Amino acid sequence: MFRSLARRMTPPAQVFDIHPLQLSRWLDEAWTGGALVPDVGNSTTPAGTPFLGEPAIIGAIDLPLPPATGGPFPAPSGINPAAPDSFTGTPIAPATPPLIDPGLVADHLVYAFLIESTGAFEVLAEVVRRLSVGETLNPISPASHRWVRTTEELFFREPPLYSIQGVLSEVRPDQRVNRRNAYWRMFGLEPPHPVPARWLRPGMTDGAWKQDVGDGVNASFREKWTELLRQVWLGMENAKNGIGPNATDREYIASLCDALRDMMALRRRGGLLAREEFAYVSTLSWFHLTLEDNVPIVVDLSAQGPGPAERLQKLAARVGMTPAPRARELFELADLMSGLLRAIELSVFSSGPSVELLYLNLGTNTTLLTDMNKIIDLWQSATGDRVKDRPSGSAQPLRLPAPSGGNAAPPPNGVRAPAPTGSPAPMSLLAGQNGHG
Repeated sequence: MFRSLARRMTPPAQVFDIHPLQLSRWLDEAWTGGALVPDVGNSTTPAGTPFLGEPAIIGAIDLPLPPATGGPFPAPSGINPAAPDSFTGTPIAPATPPLIDPGLVADHLVYAFLIESTGAFEVLAEVVRRLSVGETLNPISPASHRWVRTTEELFFREPPLYSIQGVLSEVRPDQRVNRRNAYWRMFGLEPPHPVPARWLRPGMTDGAWKQDVGDGVNASFREKWTELLRQVWLGMENAKNGIGPNATDREYIASLCDALRDMMALRRRGGLLAREEFAYVSTLSWFHLTLEDNVPIVVDLSAQGPGPAERLQKLAARVGMTPAPRARELFELADLMSGLLRAIELSVFSSGPSVELLYLNLGTNTTLLTDMNKIIDLWQSATGDRVKDRPSGSAQPLRLPAPSGGNAAPPPNGVRAPAPTGSPAPMSLLAGQNGHG
């Protein structure tokens, strides 16, 4: 979300000059349009269709709008992109829906998961802590002091009362556990690093985010996702196969997309996880934005680099930490996978002809093909899942059930049960239409 706001400014880093009170209020403005879905690929979904599981969830918990005859907005952000240190007294966009630019869509929860998995949140949390309690780091400039103050106000204290980002309370008091709970429920996945010992609360047990979730966990997400990537790669390999067998099965790929769509829809019933997804994506986008350029805090700590992963590596070294070994892949994957999962949830790839856009060059989908290839490469490199390898499991003979008290019949010649292909344990086009163009 903050990256979307930054793109309205020149240079984007001016977003760090905005007062934290204004940024907090802007999130409430953005929430009113956070579920708007622009056209994605060949989707027939009308622009403006609510996305977050329940069409009424936005209006159910957003701020009231002024009457049609006019009136003050209850808590305007007053942000002026041309003068970030000023206050206009009005929302950043007109006080009628949408309060944000069309196409400004909140990223998928997987974006937050992948950015969190880089270690960016924990490294920058330690940077803020060190600069707040002592003098173990370089002296910093006023601009960096502003970043530290805003970061602490927005993400390391309880949110303002009645804010859309107020997903921290006595009933769920730890933000790290809360985010992991959402990742676990939606994807059956956890960040690769544990909660740092410094931030463990008294009585916190390992896996606290898994408590009381019931059956609401998409435990087979990774298996289905990896199989989808494997089948799309198979389609890419066979795309120019004019003669001989072609193992590509477009209907199977469509069924995998539908399976992923349906399991995520289960977690969104009645608007579940909608507010949490919005808040967690917003949080992680701030830390991602901090690392996307050589902003003052990066320069003051001598952590300049060509990309987010390199800057994160240097900042981590300053505070005695180590980021994820595959942070570069995770940063690059975040926008791409977010866009693809959004499209899958919108049933963009729910038919045989539509899934061919993922692996066949049809003349109009060159960017999509490139992005899909990147997703496959980055996922394999980041996770170790051998997406491009053909399944090598040993097939077992199909054993037919024997009648009670009788002998089992031998399997028919050549009939074998299929070997398991899942690996247990995110497209410029789509990302651009997801507010990241």
